[in-house]
Amino acid sequence: MTELKNDRFLRALMRQPVDRTPVWMMRQAGRYLPEYRATRAQAGDFLSLCKNAQLACDVTLQPLERYPLDAAILFSDILTVPDAMGLGLYFEAGEGPKFRQTIRSEKDLALLSTPKMDDELGYVMNAVRTIRHELNGRAPLIGFTGSPWTLATYMIEGGGSKDFRHCKAMAYSQPEVLHELLRQLALVVTDYLNAQIEAGAQVVQIFDSWGGALGHKAYEEFSLDYMKQIISGLKREHQGRKVPVILFTKGGGQWLDVMADSGADALGLDWTTSLSTARAQVGDRVALQGNMDPSVLYASPDRIRAEVDRILAEYGSGNGHIFNLGHGIHQFVDPAHAGAFVEAVVELSPKYHR
Repeated sequence: MTELKNDRFLRALMRQPVDRTPVWMMRQAGRYLPEYRATRAQAGDFLSLCKNAQLACDVTLQPLERYPLDAAILFSDILTVPDAMGLGLYFEAGEGPKFRQTIRSEKDLALLSTPKMDDELGYVMNAVRTIRHELNGRAPLIGFTGSPWTLATYMIEGGGSKDFRHCKAMAYSQPEVLHELLRQLALVVTDYLNAQIEAGAQVVQIFDSWGGALGHKAYEEFSLDYMKQIISGLKREHQGRKVPVILFTKGGGQWLDVMADSGADALGLDWTTSLSTARAQVGDRVALQGNMDPSVLYASPDRIRAEVDRILAEYGSGNGHIFNLGHGIHQFVDPAHAGAFVEAVVELSPKYHR
């Protein structure tokens, strides 16, 4: 087992002392980097890039070559799971992901298969193993998945949605069908994350990208309850280290109390929630990750630095903070501005850890 040379991120997730606030960016391997765009062109298309272990490794490591980041995140996609369950993922130019089959009724549930992690999703595990080998202990590797609710929205709508018309209608007119879909997804996602951990992921994050679209009680019923089931079924130690779990619900600031009792080690925050308010709510139950608005990266480096300073002060002194954006970095961001963001965290955060 290769010794981890930088465990700052892991220590912060466990609310242990660190010398400075660790930092990484959601979607840090992505279209804002010219080297990523070149590698994607080499692969031919997005799915081919995901399924080529060496190229997926290359793009995973690209941002670590540019910036002093404290974690790498597996280059993949949340929709690998419904694709492996038989729905047929494809991408339309300018329209995002789509599925050839949708789940709209009890009969449609029969379309779903249970994927084997070393078969239909074996390319993901190959990428994890390749990345861990090439990281050589440089930084921890994050594995991830979409939440059952978020995956279900794509499977029911057939792609992305602004109003979630079909899945919300199902929640209220066919709740038994939606619950069965979510139950199956929770089982598959648990196996999927455990396979990533066994392949070498040292942290896992559940992306509940669309949980914030649900009503107050519906969030617990259709999203949080299934994430809690997943967390309870995960391997929490591997290769002699604890494997932390991060739960991120975009738009979920109003549910921090119940999220903090989910069994996760850390909660991700978007930019609509104050870090100081969140810290007061969760106490020492979980670490907090976030939460700068990605649009700040369109500003000047001086303005970016000022916003980093403000957010660090908002969290205050002590442990348990991982600096991140409140959602994924935008594709049109200047890479130099992303660098200014990371450098500001590195330079300004040590005073909060003395």
